[in-house]
Amino acid sequence: MTYKRGGVWWIKFQHQGRMIYRSSGQTSRTKARQVEARLRSELAMGNFGILTPKSIPSLAEFIKDRFEPWCTGRFPATSKTWHSWYRPGLRSVAAYKLLSSRPVTEITSEHADGFAAYLSAKGLQPASVNAQLRVLRSVLRKAKTWGVMTVVPDIAMLVGETHRERVLTSEEESKYLAMANPMLSDVAAVLMDTAMRPEECFRQRWEHINWTGGRYGTVLVTHGKTESARRFIPLTPRASAILRARWELAGRPDEGWVWPAPTKSGHIEPSTLRKQHARALRLAKVRPFVLYTFRHTMLTRLGESGCDTWTLARIAGHSNIRISQRYVHPSTEHIERTVIGRELSETGDKTGDIQRSTQISPRGEVPAIPSTSVT
Repeated sequence: MTYKRGGVWWIKFQHQGRMIYRSSGQTSRTKARQVEARLRSELAMGNFGILTPKSIPSLAEFIKDRFEPWCTGRFPATSKTWHSWYRPGLRSVAAYKLLSSRPVTEITSEHADGFAAYLSAKGLQPASVNAQLRVLRSVLRKAKTWGVMTVVPDIAMLVGETHRERVLTSEEESKYLAMANPMLSDVAAVLMDTAMRPEECFRQRWEHINWTGGRYGTVLVTHGKTESARRFIPLTPRASAILRARWELAGRPDEGWVWPAPTKSGHIEPSTLRKQHARALRLAKVRPFVLYTFRHTMLTRLGESGCDTWTLARIAGHSNIRISQRYVHPSTEHIERTVIGRELSETGDKTGDIQRSTQISPRGEVPAIPSTSVT
């Protein structure tokens, strides 16, 4: 028989006078019955080893032996995903012994909340705490995918996380570009016009730029935070002119870094532009912002121009449509134009005669729609 416990179907039956209780690891009753049938079949053939319980690793052991090797194989050591997100997050999880010493299958939402409280007590801001909670969630989800556990506990994020709300005005953008040195000015303009993440722009290569694609060319983003980050972005006239000028100056290479630098990675890094960016801010006399603000500004401008959420998500490389919705705020006028336009299209009016003929008279009367005669 099968019965449900905590959202998962369990198996219970008797074999040779012995009661067998076992989780099927399935949330579907049909699949649970299939698991039960396979288990009965294995026992009938004498394979009693399948009843031997598997040793459950602690969270720290799972991270060290399985998750971390998977991470280092999936993400290059120089990638921001590894050294700025996974590595510090995994170290933080391992350092909290009340969590990392527990078997993976025994971790609950209460333990995750305790981990969040521990990080907050150390003085971390909600955004930093949530980043490490997301790493913990990724570890547990991978444990479920690999069959180590059956149910991933809910992990609640802390409230109060601040998002990048700084949006540059056209005047601030012009002042900054005028005071930045040539390299920084080119990078900033490309960031603004393509809405790429800074690390995506820094890793651009000449073989990923297609001068004949689209109207002014396209750029391919090959790496990013998620799988959705891989995308083609059309170039604007300004971005195309900047990149083409650099390409010509470099001798029209077929491959190589667009922004080469004497760093370990071979291309510019955030540290490469840190002092230059601070100097440009000081000379331009604008309120401080980070390079990521160029991306946020471009996406905000796209949202204000009427770009729909799905298109904006494709341009930005967002993995979740809810992230893109933050940039799309239709005004009252835009909503009214949309509704009225739909009504007019349904009535077949294309010339606006209905709007003109139904204006309220000074006495509050609505004149009748003039009839048209067919001769």
